[in-house]
Amino acid sequence: MHAMQYALTLPADYDMGIIRDRVARRGHLLDHWDGLGLKAYLVRERGQRASPVNQYAPFYLWNTVDGMNAFLWGGGFQGVSDDFGRPSARQWTGLAYEEGNGSHARFAVRRRQPVRDDGPLTDAVEEAVGEARRLAARDGAVLAAAAVDTGRWELVHFSLWEHDAPKADGDVFEVLHLSAPGRDRLPRGRQW
Repeated sequence: MHAMQYALTLPADYDMGIIRDRVARRGHLLDHWDGLGLKAYLVRERGQRASPVNQYAPFYLWNTVDGMNAFLWGGGFQGVSDDFGRPSARQWTGLAYEEGNGSHARFAVRRRQPVRDDGPLTDAVEEAVGEARRLAARDGAVLAAAAVDTGRWELVHFSLWEHDAPKADGDVFEVLHLSAPGRDRLPRGRQW
């Protein structure tokens, strides 16, 4: 599993209806993308749910590097680049994925944090795996994942929720659409 996210931070007075319309018109285009576990089309709006910015920030969990590369180099990512300029696409290697008991993803929480450097790496990543398991077990959780960027030594925790009061710490996003053609094939549990 590989995680990926790009974030388009938009002006404070940007009409977020433009993004909502874009997702309504184009969100279905990845509903059958080979190699994609899921793509959550995420937005946050300045002044709502403690967000300091207007942002469009899709989050991906990929089953295959081939699927991710086909998206990046084969045309899917080009639409974003054409319309908004080419954003930096962050990538993390999967550590854990867990399904929750929730059914309809309405909100997402993303938390990034440095990997602790005061002990063995194994301890730090095992904590991230345990966090994914704990988040997925909470009421209303649809799923939870943890991944790591070893270039920055950064962990990312990502979870989807069916209610607007997610039981996780981090940046809260609204889910406008969920493309999940390979969600059932995302490997469960620890990824090594």
